[in-house]
Amino acid sequence: MTGLTPGPQVLDTAACLRLLATVPVGRVAFTDRALPAIQPVNFVMDGADVVLRTGRGSTLEIAMRRAVVAFEAGAFDPVTHAGWTVTVLGESRAVTDPAEHARLAALPLRVWAGGERDHFVRITGRRISGRLLQEAAA
Repeated sequence: MTGLTPGPQVLDTAACLRLLATVPVGRVAFTDRALPAIQPVNFVMDGADVVLRTGRGSTLEIAMRRAVVAFEAGAFDPVTHAGWTVTVLGESRAVTDPAEHARLAALPLRVWAGGERDHFVRITGRRISGRLLQEAAA
């Protein structure tokens, strides 16, 4: 990341999607009983959509039924202070179509949390934005 201007740089949508595909964990922000909530989740990209797995009837699954949500992922180096962050604002929906469910089950989405996670949620981004922070010059 050297040779570029230090400080935050705005990323285009294509760069945001490429970066999202490089990390397995993000955070989803949603409303839980009229209060804001943020939860870490494993995810995978399916085109421009964020896909995550959750347990049927979980707080996350219930709160994300046809809801407007925010999703964020990023990576940072604590030594160089370089990194990136991408935010996806959009609508979530439960995946109910059996063919779509089967296709998503074949994606490389590994859930780190224990328990059964047989329910897919898709977040379709309406606004995708990102920032890149370059290593500061010495």
